Amino acid sequence: MKQFFNVILAAAVLLSLYACTDETIGVSITDGVSSIIEDSSFVIQGHSVRNDRVQMRTSTKMLGRISAEGFGQLSADAVTMWMPAATLDTTGVKEEWIDSVRLKLRLPYRDGFTGDSLAPMRLDVYRLNRALPSPIYSDFDPTDYYNSSDLLASESYSPVSGWLEVSNSYVTGTLQFDTVRVISVPLPQELGKELYRAYVNDPSKFSSPKAFAEVFPGIYITNSYGSGHVMNIKATELDVYYRKHAQLSETTDTIYPAQCQSYLASTPEVVSNNIISFNIDDAITSMVNSGSALIVAPAGYDVEVRFPIQDIIDKYQANVGNNQSIINSLSLELPVSVPETQYDIQPPQYLLMVKSSKKADFINGDSLTNNKDSFYATYDATTKKYVFSGLRNYILNIINNQGGIATEDDINLTITPVDVTNYTYQQSYYYGSTTVVTKISPMVSRPAIANLLLDKAKIKITYSKQIVN
Repeated sequence: MKQFFNVILAAAVLLSLYACTDETIGVSITDGVSSIIEDSSFVIQGHSVRNDRVQMRTSTKMLGRISAEGFGQLSADAVTMWMPAATLDTTGVKEEWIDSVRLKLRLPYRDGFTGDSLAPMRLDVYRLNRALPSPIYSDFDPTDYYNSSDLLASESYSPVSGWLEVSNSYVTGTLQFDTVRVISVPLPQELGKELYRAYVNDPSKFSSPKAFAEVFPGIYITNSYGSGHVMNIKATELDVYYRKHAQLSETTDTIYPAQCQSYLASTPEVVSNNIISFNIDDAITSMVNSGSALIVAPAGYDVEVRFPIQDIIDKYQANVGNNQSIINSLSLELPVSVPETQYDIQPPQYLLMVKSSKKADFINGDSLTNNKDSFYATYDATTKKYVFSGLRNYILNIINNQGGIATEDDINLTITPVDVTNYTYQQSYYYGSTTVVTKISPMVSRPAIANLLLDKAKIKITYSKQIVN
């Protein structure tokens, strides 16, 4: 009998859940005692807004120039200061044994560029004559920060001109192996000697980026010839090659050739910037003028939306009345279409949705999303959708702390493309690994475009209601 009762109870619960998972408010079949309700009857509105001045918060760099039909003419140069190595190898090393210096630009083997991989282009590298300002933006003019006489190198390049290299690092918390393509640019031998002398004379100059800027403020890399591709440079470093003397025994010593040390690197801790010029194609402008909600990066278009949070709260409160209730989730599903462009430019991998009034503070503060006034979503190329699933705290904050009354700040949100950095650490053999977000910054990794189909967006609130007798 007990087993039969459990089967009947399970069937009743199943039927109750089935009846209450409609696209609008469902009605419980258990005499109205309790129900799980889903409501997705809400509409979101929005439009594109120009975002042509982006503050950089990442060491990722774009370099190159493309002219892509359906997208526009995009050029990207870069400036960066340096994080110096805390200690240089000077034991058994003489200044005159500095053999060569190389600037190494590392880009992902896959998706490391947009455009024609074989297009011949040339880059120039200039030495900066003073430290870069902070904050720094994509419309930065480097004219007053270098002289034409400070040219360090001029080199032909393309995304396939470098060598393949398998690198390893602990950036994500565990040992990672990554295949990259390395474009190596020869720099003057004298630069390596100068850096060696500076360290020997005063090692404290290598203690911080600020102190080191007195020795070597940084570099400006510009595309000086050609068009056809832009590269996503994930790491930039300056390597010095030298010979080294070693005493093998009391009677035997030797000179080791071709020793190498990375003297300098561009890291998130130093000031760096992508200088972006973007003439947007008329096709994009036409779509924006006709009302399309286009996201374009870098330094292109954001989308401002009016989120119907007050409508959601009003309908929720009207339905639950004085009964007990729990909001289980609130989500926004955003389908997209991908405009046809030359080079098949794809949507951003991540979107940030933030209260418009807090966007500048979020970017300037190098913040992380809190799911109360800022959220992020990942693009699913299979379904062609972004899903912001963590909006529960957003609505609870308004209900619990504002008496259920949403302000204009709560309603007006901005959706903007971003790059997201993750950190993965191993908890234990049994519990596996955990991935956390460590950085969210404006997207400058590659060109991107997406048309947000707001008329097909789905806002869904799910809550449980218990009728009080």
